[in-house]
Order: sequence, then C-alpha cells, then structure tokens
Amino acid sequence: MMSRRAKRMEKRLNKAKSPGLNLISLMDIFTILVFFLLVNSSDVEVLPNAKDIQLPESVAEAKARESVVIMVNADYILVQGRRVADTADVMAQPGVVIPEVENELRRQTEKLLVKDDESAEIESREVTIMGDKGLPYQLLKRVMASCTAADYGRVSLAIVQKGPADAATLGAAQ
Repeated sequence: MMSRRAKRMEKRLNKAKSPGLNLISLMDIFTILVFFLLVNSSDVEVLPNAKDIQLPESVAEAKARESVVIMVNADYILVQGRRVADTADVMAQPGVVIPEVENELRRQTEKLLVKDDESAEIESREVTIMGDKGLPYQLLKRVMASCTAADYGRVSLAIVQKGPADAATLGAAQ
C-alpha cells in the first residue's frame, strides 16, 4: 500500500510526461509536400532575368520552352549569357546575318548534339530572343536571320504576358 505522498508524486510524474512527436506522420507530410513541389515546379519555364532589358507586353498564351536564349539590349548581344557582339558594331556592319551570333549558335548546337542526338533536326532546334522593347526592328530582324542561318528552325520572342488581373508573367510568342 502506497502512502498519499507516494501516490501524489506518482500522479505528478505521470502528468509531467508529454507525448512525443509522431515522426512517421511528420515524414509522410513532408514527403507529400516534396512531391507536390517537384510536380508543380516543372510547369514554369524561367528565363534569365536581365534588369537592363524591358520586354514588350503581349497577350500571347504560349508558354516558353527550354531553349537557347539570346539577350539583346542597346549595348550588347548575349547568347546563353556569353557576350558575343556590341550592338553599335552590329548596326555598322553590312549584311543581314550577324557572324558572331551565328558562330556562337553553331557552337551551342554542337554542345546540344553531344548531349542529345534527337536535336539533330533543324525543326527541333529552338532559340528564344529576349530583346528590349526599344530596339529597332532592323536589329531584331538581323538577329532572327542569324538564328535561321545557324539552322535553328524555331525562333521565339520573349514577352511579358498581360493577364486579366495585370499580373505580369513571362511567356513566349512565336
């Protein structure tokens, strides 16, 4: 038989014990969260962010696909982040095709062909041009001509998509 003091101490000791975390349920929740994020993250194509390029606005609904990216602004032309030419020099050059852009695109094609043999077809090669909305059309036309000269069958222009709620998202117009 226990004394009242012993009973009281045992009761107090039992109250002090808190139930532990159920780790199995917690792991299940985190696993579901990871799968949800993986599935939903593949839906959006992220184009490089260039603070000095203002993209034109459009209501096109086609989503951007993964491709070679050419960034053109008032100062220079970048292919996949690599500076290939100055805009002023390009505008002073005669001809339609820009040789520096064409050569860099051919180099990008060789890199892609090593990775993936399916991209050998011209129709499947794709390039996205991110051009500042203040650029002259003649410059963009020369960049597009350089893309087709380098055997790229799909040329897309990056735009800022105007939605009904004025939410700006990136898209591509072909």
